Amino acid sequence: MNSKVEKIPRATIKRLAIYVQTLERMSRDGVELISSEALAQACAVNASQIRKDLTYFGEFGVRGVGYNIEGLIASIRQALYIDRPWNCALVGVGNLGRALLNHREFKQRQYNIVAAFDCDPFKIGTEVSGMEVMCSRRMAEVLAGKNVKIGIVTTPPDRAQRVANYLVEAGVRGILNYASVHIFTPEDVFVENVDFFNHLYALSFNISQKSR
Repeated sequence: MNSKVEKIPRATIKRLAIYVQTLERMSRDGVELISSEALAQACAVNASQIRKDLTYFGEFGVRGVGYNIEGLIASIRQALYIDRPWNCALVGVGNLGRALLNHREFKQRQYNIVAAFDCDPFKIGTEVSGMEVMCSRRMAEVLAGKNVKIGIVTTPPDRAQRVANYLVEAGVRGILNYASVHIFTPEDVFVENVDFFNHLYALSFNISQKSR
């Protein structure tokens, strides 16, 4: 891989994810070409930032014409490695876990949840979204040969670390953590935390500061 691509800032990766989703919506609406200014407005960033972010992957767009949306989508998807399917395992089949298992966009975006786990004996053996819920202790056995690289943790906080350990032992390389607790993994296993309350606290603060 090009060393320039390896040094992409995390903030750029997050913006690229916003760009590609915005471009996909525009494509569904029949838009074929877009300027950096129009894309910047739709993504709430400035046009120079978009142009800078895209230079990590090559030259895009034609001066005075703009970007071909389908071509730009394909290039960003390839750069983010989301132009291919990713197998995932979900652990914690409570209300949130069930909602995610039933979320159509996972499969539409090629994130295939191929196994679901829980430690609750009343949930083990039940079926959710056409998938049998398996015992968490059987994770390594069940995931063997399924090429699962991503784990999704939706357990209560006190179970999250144990679940993360199981996922690591099963060969998972990245964890999307919905549990409101920090989990520890080896350096080569990446964690992305999704904490709703962090965002709610920030909203509460911003609203209150603005009204003072």
